Amino acid sequence: MAAKRVLIRFLSIFCISLSVTFLFAACNTQTQSPTGIQPSPTGQPTNTTLRLLYWQAPTILNPHLSTGFKDAEASRITLEPLASYDNNEQLVPFLAAEIPTEENGGVATDGKSVTWKLKQGIRWSDGTPFTAADVVFTHQFISNPDVGAVSAGTYEVVENVEAIDNYTVRVNFKQVYPAWSLVFVGTEGMILPQHIYQAYNGPNAREAPANLKPVGTGPYRVVEFRPGDTVIYEPNPEFRQADKLGFQRLELKGGGDATSAARAVLQTGDADYAYNLQVEAPVLQQLEAAGRGKVVTSFGALMERILINFTDPNRATADGERSSLEFPHPFLTDKKVRQALALAVDRDTIAKQLYGVTGQATANFLVAPEQYVSPNTSYEFNLDKAAALLDEAGWQDTNGNGIRDKDGVEMQMLFQTSVNTLRQKTQAIIKQNLQSLGIGVELKSIDPSVYFSSDPSNNDTVEHFYADLQMYTTGNTSPDPGAYMQFFTCDQIPQKANNWSGDNNSRYCNPAYDFLWQQSSTLLDPDERQKLFIQMNDLLVNEVVGIPLVHRAEVVAFSNSISGYDLTPWDLRTWDIMNWQRQ
Repeated sequence: MAAKRVLIRFLSIFCISLSVTFLFAACNTQTQSPTGIQPSPTGQPTNTTLRLLYWQAPTILNPHLSTGFKDAEASRITLEPLASYDNNEQLVPFLAAEIPTEENGGVATDGKSVTWKLKQGIRWSDGTPFTAADVVFTHQFISNPDVGAVSAGTYEVVENVEAIDNYTVRVNFKQVYPAWSLVFVGTEGMILPQHIYQAYNGPNAREAPANLKPVGTGPYRVVEFRPGDTVIYEPNPEFRQADKLGFQRLELKGGGDATSAARAVLQTGDADYAYNLQVEAPVLQQLEAAGRGKVVTSFGALMERILINFTDPNRATADGERSSLEFPHPFLTDKKVRQALALAVDRDTIAKQLYGVTGQATANFLVAPEQYVSPNTSYEFNLDKAAALLDEAGWQDTNGNGIRDKDGVEMQMLFQTSVNTLRQKTQAIIKQNLQSLGIGVELKSIDPSVYFSSDPSNNDTVEHFYADLQMYTTGNTSPDPGAYMQFFTCDQIPQKANNWSGDNNSRYCNPAYDFLWQQSSTLLDPDERQKLFIQMNDLLVNEVVGIPLVHRAEVVAFSNSISGYDLTPWDLRTWDIMNWQRQ
């Protein structure tokens, strides 16, 4: 809900029984199955077809131009980074021949550079050789401000990337940089082909045909893409282990809702895999009891939170920009008001009743790895204390309409998220408690393909944040939380001027926080960096920059017939799709 990913990083109420439309282009007339999922064009799905169900449909296949996990996961099937972290927080090479270390000379002892040796003989899916020039170009593309890459923040520390030879690249940092493994690694490290994108390294980046039909080095290549609907893949004949791939066809279908996606895998068997199952735990347990599939959970760094808008979403600049830094929010900039909101959120009820074993209530912004989790924070649900704080801040119902007000301003808020039954129920719990305090709350739910869209002209995205509160999930996508904690720095605020490409959607800006982050970005001592990350987390919690709700597990479903997967919280769930097989 970013991710990045953000996520990195959902809601109009959908009935649990809502079926998923799973229509694929067909050569002849077919009868729709009870779940709405139709067979493959060749008839019933065969053992060589892998059916992937994404209730949040991908809309673009360039991960550097989208904040949505849905887009990045679909891209990861085709594109690869130099390396990625496995479930044990160990780096695994993809396009790299080996992992750089101080011992092999790859990591400079002064912390100012890292040298990667690349695998030889790799070809892009169009047959063009992969070389160091592609890595150099990927940095140029991401760091070009005219491109507006969402991953640009991770690469701000890079001075330049140089090709030592065709299969060796050196990344030179602007200063001592301990988190060298954030660059060209994992979710934000996917390499783009220079020969395909060099004509689109500028304001026309989003016009590149490869954004819809990428050329990659990964195991499968795209043969058809209908944004917001379907992606069809076939084996990449140039893939280095093409003979080991388990499927002749991948069908990735978007649409519907999380509950219906879970049902399609666990109960009806109409799909082999369903992603991001943010579904109430009792519902998942009931569906899994059908015996056709299994729910797979993994606790990484995902955290569901409420974002607080520090700017006014209802006032516009001369050029029409809302949630602008020119206009602070009329009451959410008051710390007492934010503290009251946090006290009015019943995290335990949300976690226990809605998430069950798939979520744990938390007060922290940084929830993993364990060594970075602050022991200094806590949360409390107390409506009496919340009311007292609002009174102290001068917000009282002076006109008898049931809504607190001050200086002619009503305490009325718009609370938005994406379409998802669990999130709708979370919204309802929060709204009820806020209204009991005399705070007016209007709920808004947005289709996920719109909410997490990469289109800068779309006013309903998480980056535009034309609401007072919004809710989604994000977290660090690497065991090193440096890039994630940068989200809260001043220069990460998305604005019209930067094409809405920043990650600091709350528009929070605090020089004291920026100072801590800058320190963490240059310290080589891991123990000192650990202390700084905990300090940053505690500052965010104490200032109530947002309201952490639930440390979420990654929840997906696999058919019992699928094997070979080994999920990691530090990459996308399709990171090892080359190993997936049907038993």
